[in-house]
Amino acid sequence: MAREIHPSSIVSSKAQIEDDVYIGPWCSVGPNVRIKQGARLIQNVVVDGHTQIGRNTVFYPFTTVGLEPQDLKYKGEPTQCIIGDDTVVRENVTIHRGTATGHGQTSVGNNCLIMANAHIAHDCLLGDRIIIVNNVVMGGHVHIDHDARVMGAAALHQFVRIGRGALIGGVCGVEADVIPYGSVLGNRARLVGLHWVWLKRNGVSSAEIHRMRQAFRLLFPRIEKKNQDVFEKRLEQVKNLYSSEPKINEIIEFIQAPSKRGLVRIAKRVDFSSEIEGAV
Repeated sequence: MAREIHPSSIVSSKAQIEDDVYIGPWCSVGPNVRIKQGARLIQNVVVDGHTQIGRNTVFYPFTTVGLEPQDLKYKGEPTQCIIGDDTVVRENVTIHRGTATGHGQTSVGNNCLIMANAHIAHDCLLGDRIIIVNNVVMGGHVHIDHDARVMGAAALHQFVRIGRGALIGGVCGVEADVIPYGSVLGNRARLVGLHWVWLKRNGVSSAEIHRMRQAFRLLFPRIEKKNQDVFEKRLEQVKNLYSSEPKINEIIEFIQAPSKRGLVRIAKRVDFSSEIEGAV
């Protein structure tokens, strides 16, 4: 199908617009933008900078993509913003391009849903199938792995890492890294368990979930005791006991990877029987 550009929109003649792209009323597209086949800019969308929009990705009104980062060190370098295929970006979302002092790129993966009023700052790297709920804000350099869920009005500190399949509760301030498949809640995020709902919905067997639960309890005891083994020793125990478990090894590798923020702390009391149902 031929591309369709509303006459009220301002689209640079240098922009690369593929077939079957729809650009609705009052949009603005800069000269270094590439928009792939099937993408749709519904209305009042601004895309600028060295930005690439993936196939069939949809932007709703008043979103801005690829604009200059909110970083005083940024001096106009030609950094990038890349949005994957089949992603939906709802109203009033802001996604800024990267910085030369960071990755040089801000990216959002494939099949993501970014709900209204979210902010994705410079140098943030988001994987595939991520859901970001309304009013979530991210500082620069946040890294969110595939399949994570961030609930409404959560705030992610710069340089925080969110592991694969993790769940961030609503109105939650996240100041440190969240392990893969971890679940955090609270005004200041505290680890309360694993994201059991996601694991079950994605075909993880009951036996594997049971082993993950055992490893989690060993790593993060329900109540810290005075003479309890230090975390490093518990981590070594988990490595020895569950060396053949891919998801547990993924958690271990995440913990051992370099970090600027450390790990989110365990809640003082964890009720393992209370799983967060209704997770997106």
